[in-house]
Amino acid sequence: MAEPNSTRRQMLLASLSLGGLLACGCTPSRRQALGPPSPVWPIDRRRTSDMGTRQPRPASDSRTEVSQAPTCVFPRTAWTRTSPTLALADRMGRIERITVHHDAMPSSGFRTAADSKDRLNDILRAHRNNGWADIGYHYAIDPLGNVWAARPIQLQGAHVRDWNERNLGIMMMGNFMHEQPTPQAIGALRALVASESARYRVPSARVATHRELASTACPGDALQRQINASRSRGDAGFG
Repeated sequence: MAEPNSTRRQMLLASLSLGGLLACGCTPSRRQALGPPSPVWPIDRRRTSDMGTRQPRPASDSRTEVSQAPTCVFPRTAWTRTSPTLALADRMGRIERITVHHDAMPSSGFRTAADSKDRLNDILRAHRNNGWADIGYHYAIDPLGNVWAARPIQLQGAHVRDWNERNLGIMMMGNFMHEQPTPQAIGALRALVASESARYRVPSARVATHRELASTACPGDALQRQINASRSRGDAGFG
């Protein structure tokens, strides 16, 4: 079964580069025996209008600027040789929104990048088993603070029902209903959001968490609090 509303247009594999950064799941409370959570996040053709956006925060002299990109973004080829099924995917078009998720699986046992690769491949298999073109997110962040390129930016994601069009999906590994995100992961998230919102000129009012666009616990209470704190400080991309 295809991702809903896919155009089945042919695309050039050459267009699927990272195009910017240098290379170097959602509501269940725990991982189930059948595999990682596989939230219902099909592509939808609804345009991302002003519905669901927050009001911009007034400018403040105390704004915290984070201008640098994450120090390391691992390319997709660092964790998989599988290519997206292009016939099942739509082109992204101009990016106008950024949405933050967690994968709702425990991450406290992560020790090395190999743990992150295993997690990404678990999620990829689950999402492809849904009949999707690829993993649903464009970026993933692990507890060590590494950023991983996931679905190519040029392809529309599958991570927020009704809000996938022109929406960049960032997932943090962990279940933040039951654990705290690491300082390294939070630092990487802030840098990535700052970098991508500046790159694509996404206003802070269009940087959201999954629960702010849909009825879900994602990205977990602990991560939501961290994002709310970033907004209060006026961190770049969130303020």
